[in-house]
Amino acid sequence: MTTAPARPARDTPAAPGPAPAAEPPYVPPYQSYVYAYPHKTAYRELPDRPPLRELWQGEAQHALSLYLHIPFCEVRCGFCNLFTRIGGPDGLTTAYLDALDRQAGAVRAALDDGARFALAAFGGGTPTYLSAAELERLCDIAEHRMGADLRAVPLSVEASPATATADRLAVLAERGTTRLSLGVQSFVDAEARSAVRPQKRADVEAALGRIRDAGFPVLNIDLIYGIDGQTQASWLRSLDAALAWRPEELYLYPLYVRPLTGLARRGEAESPVQWDARRLALYRAGRDHLLASGYEQVSMRMFRRAAAPQAGVSEYACQTDGMVGLGCGARSYTSRLHYSFDYAVDATEVRRIIDDYVATETFDRAVVGRAMAPAEARRRHLVQTLLQAEGLALDEYRARFGSTPAEDFPAELAAFAARGWLADGTDAALRLSPEGLAHSDAVGPMLFSPEVRTLMAEYEAK
Repeated sequence: MTTAPARPARDTPAAPGPAPAAEPPYVPPYQSYVYAYPHKTAYRELPDRPPLRELWQGEAQHALSLYLHIPFCEVRCGFCNLFTRIGGPDGLTTAYLDALDRQAGAVRAALDDGARFALAAFGGGTPTYLSAAELERLCDIAEHRMGADLRAVPLSVEASPATATADRLAVLAERGTTRLSLGVQSFVDAEARSAVRPQKRADVEAALGRIRDAGFPVLNIDLIYGIDGQTQASWLRSLDAALAWRPEELYLYPLYVRPLTGLARRGEAESPVQWDARRLALYRAGRDHLLASGYEQVSMRMFRRAAAPQAGVSEYACQTDGMVGLGCGARSYTSRLHYSFDYAVDATEVRRIIDDYVATETFDRAVVGRAMAPAEARRRHLVQTLLQAEGLALDEYRARFGSTPAEDFPAELAAFAARGWLADGTDAALRLSPEGLAHSDAVGPMLFSPEVRTLMAEYEAK
């Protein structure tokens, strides 16, 4: 017979047990999409405007990345805070390509004679806003002015359904495009309207048919979750509509409402905490659906079909040291300085910057940028690797920096561990847990340095 334990007398207080662990304070999961560090809002005008030749002197130039930016779209989506303008007066795209050609000449002259490109991308805006003939010229600038062999290296190009016409796609396919990324956002017409993206599903499906007919090795489809009125059922319908095309890649983006965008002027329909919870639930539903459909998770956003060909372009492939950016919205990265032109979201300011760019005759100096100290280079490397599903290779980090992430970022990693955002440790890699990946847009900003945070906070949106 088992004897029940004696209860303490009523006037005898029980011995205190260990205090329950305090819950870490709430951290909003959707703070910022960190695809580059530091963010452009931390850049400032460079008072000395250093010559490009000096910036690139001594830099490794045997495997550079090339990015050409086209700042034009046929419509501005309600969520868009990219550097782009809607359409343009007659002759503006020609004048822009003229300026791009002048810039390419100046930049190529600043590089070593033996400089080689291993990767190329056309982004925007919408590169396929250009006509087929203008796309030919864009490719000529990349090849003949910059020396990039587009048929021999991975080339990624962004497009929209309305501009993915057969003649444009034929040019891109013939010039060597390996990856075509189509911004769809939703296959549900009502959701597209809610996101201020006027498009019909029938037009999206027709564009996808033309893209598949063109024969690009990799098709990527962008989708957005968190749209007003979107439910888990409608989200899964969009995913299934995309999966019907068996895309090699899918990007799932959480909706953000940023200052000066169309959606920002509408006001908020739900509280921030409610919206966070809804987006997290939609993310998890989408992630699980794609994993069950034979896709592998590469990052919070990126999913790749198992055994599908790879275009050699990851989220950070065009964000590494040794990137040459052409166009008024492009950035360039050396190991010592990140530089670009001015940045804006407001339509009037964007037009002003584009007009200034088009009128520029000499492009041999950096205008706006941010110097990269060794400590910032460590942070950047951690952001670029930890936010990927495969994580950070510890031996590579030590070989590059002579230390470990635990030594360099003890407070940040402890905070991640306390929230369950780090996977069980190994001697080979530092990885986020599935929940950590889900909170990538909080993890990234938590790695920003105090100085970068201050600069970003002081930046006045325009």
